[in-house]
Amino acid sequence: MTDFTATRALFDLPGGIVYLDGNSLGPLPRAAAARVAQAVTQEWGEMLITGWNKAGWMAQPARLGDRIGALIGAPEGTVVLGDTLSIKVYQALAAALALRPERRVILSDTGNFPTDLYMAEGLARLMAQGHVVKTAPPEDVADHIDDTVAVLMLTEVDYRTGRRHDLPALTAQAHDAGALAVWDLAHSAGALPVDVTGGAADFAVGCTYKFLNGGPGAPAFIYVAPKHADVADPALQGWLGHAAPFAFDSDYRAGRGIERMRVGTPPVIQMAALETALDVWDGVDMAALRARSVELSELFIAEVAARCPDLALASPRDPAQRGSQVSFRFEQGYAAMQALIARGVIGDFRAPDIMRFGITPLYTSEADILRAAEVLGDVLDGRLWDDPAYLVRAAVT
Repeated sequence: MTDFTATRALFDLPGGIVYLDGNSLGPLPRAAAARVAQAVTQEWGEMLITGWNKAGWMAQPARLGDRIGALIGAPEGTVVLGDTLSIKVYQALAAALALRPERRVILSDTGNFPTDLYMAEGLARLMAQGHVVKTAPPEDVADHIDDTVAVLMLTEVDYRTGRRHDLPALTAQAHDAGALAVWDLAHSAGALPVDVTGGAADFAVGCTYKFLNGGPGAPAFIYVAPKHADVADPALQGWLGHAAPFAFDSDYRAGRGIERMRVGTPPVIQMAALETALDVWDGVDMAALRARSVELSELFIAEVAARCPDLALASPRDPAQRGSQVSFRFEQGYAAMQALIARGVIGDFRAPDIMRFGITPLYTSEADILRAAEVLGDVLDGRLWDDPAYLVRAAVT
C-alpha cells in the first residue's frame, strides 16, 4: 500500500496553499534544489566538460527514459528523453507516416491539444504529398478509422475536460484498419496506469513537468515499440541520434533503436531536477494511485455540486472515463479562477470557459479537496469573482 502522507512530505509545498494545478506544472520535490546545486557546482563547476563522461551526462536521456518507461509499461531501451513535447510529437508522427507511405490521412480529434494538431498540419504541408489532418469529435473517433488512415494520433486524456480515450481499443481498431497509433501521454504519465506494451501503441510521447514533477521546461520523452525501433525514420536527424555522434560523419546514419530518436544536446541541469522527481515514484503503486485519484475526484465533484449549483461539470461523470483532473464550465471561469488563486486555491483556466483542477494523490489530501470546494463555494456565492482586477488576462492562464 502506498503511503501518500509520506509522498506528500517529499514535496516543498508553500504553506497555506491548496495546489490543484499539478496537471499543468508539478510542485518542487524537496530534493531537487540540492541535486540541481550539485549538478551546477560539483559537476559543471568542478568537472567542466569532463562531466559528460565523469558525471554520466550523456547517458542521462536513456537512463531516465527507462525509469519513465517503468511508469508507462515500456520495456527497457524503448524510451528516451530530450527536446520538447512538440518535437517528439513531430518525430513520432513523421516516423509513423513513413511506415505507411501509401496512405495520406492523419486522424485526430477536435479536442486534441493544439500543438499536436499544429505539428501534424505543419508536417503534412512540408511533406507536400497530399497528406491531410482529419479531426472528429472525441466520442466519434472510432467511427472514422478506416483504410484511408495512415496514423491515428490522439492524446489519451483531454487537456480541457479530462475525458479519457480507450488506448488499447482504439489502437487495436487502428491496427485492424492497417493504420498505426501515436499516443500523447502528457496527461496520463504519472496520473494513471498506462501500458503501452499491453495496449500495443506504436509510438508514445509525453512531457515530464506535469504529473511527473520535473519542473518548468523539463524534457519530453518518446517511446517507440520494439518492432519499429530499428526501422523508424527519426525525420529530425540530430547529431546525437547518429550511430556514431563523435565520428562527425558528414552523412547521417541512424543510431540503434530508440537512440535514433535523440536530437540535440540534452538539458543536463533540468534532468538533474527530473531525476529527484522520479525518485518520488520509487515504491508508488500505480493502481493505488489511481484508486486514490478517483476517491479524491469523486469527493471534489460531490462537494462542488452541493456548494456550486451554477457550475456545470465538463468532465465525464464516470471516473473510468476521465483522467486525473476535474473540469467545470463557468462563463466567468477566468475571473473566478483568479479569485480562487487570490484566496490560496490554485487551479487554472482553459478557454473558453473551463475551470480545471488537477487531482494529484502524491501530495493532494482530502483536506485540500474540502478546502478547495469551500473556497470555490464562497467565490461563487459571494460573486467574489466580479472584480475588475480578476478580469485582466495574464500571459499564462
